[in-house]
Amino acid sequence: MGLLSGLLGLASDVDVDALARELEPVLLPDEGIEVAFQVMRDQMVFTDRRVILVDKQGMTGRKRAYHSIPYRAITMFSVETAGSFDTDAELRIWVAGQAQPFLQNLSRGANLPGIQKALAGGVLRR
Repeated sequence: MGLLSGLLGLASDVDVDALARELEPVLLPDEGIEVAFQVMRDQMVFTDRRVILVDKQGMTGRKRAYHSIPYRAITMFSVETAGSFDTDAELRIWVAGQAQPFLQNLSRGANLPGIQKALAGGVLRR
């Protein structure tokens, strides 16, 4: 992740193999990571079953909060690409029972087709 993108809070791609080892205690034995992104220390992980949001807290980031959103709970999502003068793209995920969508800014070079495929594949498999 570039320093400027990190300072602006924009997301960048993550090494899926390294992340799979890190999240091994959280993932089901046959659950696979399709695509993942990092925003500063926090992570968005799209598996074949759910979206996992990892919130690293504190000075060292050793304390973590894991939010798991099953694809069946996602009612709608949108991806807005970066324009000529925009520095970022936006991802919105609407979850049943939540008034507001989850909003995440993504860097211009983020894997937007990968995000859309992971979400569409998960949501439409129901």
